[in-house]
Amino acid sequence: MNQSLKGVRVLDLTHMLSGPYGSMILADLGAETIKVEPLGGEGTRKLLASDPNNSLDGMGAYYLTLNRNKKSVVIDLKSEQGLQVFYQLVEKADIVISNFGAGVAERLEIDFDSLCTINPRIITCTVSGFGSDGPGSKRPAFDQVAQAMGGGMSITGPDQQQLVRAGIPIGDLGGGMFGVMGVLAALYERERSGRGQHVDISMLDCQISMLNYMATMHFLSGENPYPIGNSHFVHVPYNTFTCSDGFIVIAVITDNFWQNLKRVVNCPEFDDPKYDVQPGRWEDRDMINARLNELLSVESCAHWLALFEAQRIPCAPVNNFSQALSDSQVLHRNMVIDLKHPNGSSTKGPGNPIKLSRSGDEQFTAAPLLGQDTDAVLHELLDFSLQEIAQMRAEGTVA
Repeated sequence: MNQSLKGVRVLDLTHMLSGPYGSMILADLGAETIKVEPLGGEGTRKLLASDPNNSLDGMGAYYLTLNRNKKSVVIDLKSEQGLQVFYQLVEKADIVISNFGAGVAERLEIDFDSLCTINPRIITCTVSGFGSDGPGSKRPAFDQVAQAMGGGMSITGPDQQQLVRAGIPIGDLGGGMFGVMGVLAALYERERSGRGQHVDISMLDCQISMLNYMATMHFLSGENPYPIGNSHFVHVPYNTFTCSDGFIVIAVITDNFWQNLKRVVNCPEFDDPKYDVQPGRWEDRDMINARLNELLSVESCAHWLALFEAQRIPCAPVNNFSQALSDSQVLHRNMVIDLKHPNGSSTKGPGNPIKLSRSGDEQFTAAPLLGQDTDAVLHELLDFSLQEIAQMRAEGTVA
């Protein structure tokens, strides 16, 4: 297999979503990712595990998806012997990634300051709600907390009285993605300096970053934006529209697109010259959107999409999951893959969106059973004898 991160070894101490998503990306890119779990397993193992609609042979959808391409080693990091075993793994690792709450890594003596004395080249990454310092750093956080505090929720929803979080958990997923970016930057810098460093990722920071140009607009205008549903604060028409069998979106972001749209819908009201430029359309946006809904509602989504696409007008169906995950473009890009269970059963899940031209071979091994690789990793990587491993297991140090 030719994969970009082949030869990179990751020790994965993460749980739930933000951290496991980041380490999953590293594993998908070829990093040897060793999931170091407590004696009872990390918490995501139990999530949905007994739900017959959302589990596969005792593995819930969360764990099954986020832990593909990983190994599982069980070590009691709270015991002195377990900590020493972990330190030996650190000597042979490149990256340690975690998403513990503030202060936990320090209490366990597995923070960067502790680990860099063992391996000066080690890179550590922590994904937390608010980062490692500052007045709010010790507050607990999950996805919705980050979305709310980061400002994005205030502009999401139909109006100012109905604020909603994004349907996709962008607070958690954003933390994981920025964690990967930070780790890869640290790996690249290590080639020059020969030294590791700590990557400190705050989910709140990530949400603030993703406000992007809208934050700059706020500072320039002094105004707080508000939710406007699926419409746009400049472009018209740019919204969701009702067809006879579902919904489509249209994104007319240039005056040329507007001229093309007029040819498709053949609406006399749209021939007023004032609508040939954006300010005129914006002024009468309610009328334009209402007329489009009336016109489009008499035919199917497929009918209108074919006509709009022929005129190169940006448009798309509003797909449900079944439609999105069976789309021909999605399937062509190998974005629906087999998610396997160690017993050989399988289901489907999302693939890896990072497509590399030369080192992009893909493989997706089954999410591991608890402690599935403890013996192999400790014996083959750390040279513990099988008798020594058995003794540590009997003492409750490993499992």
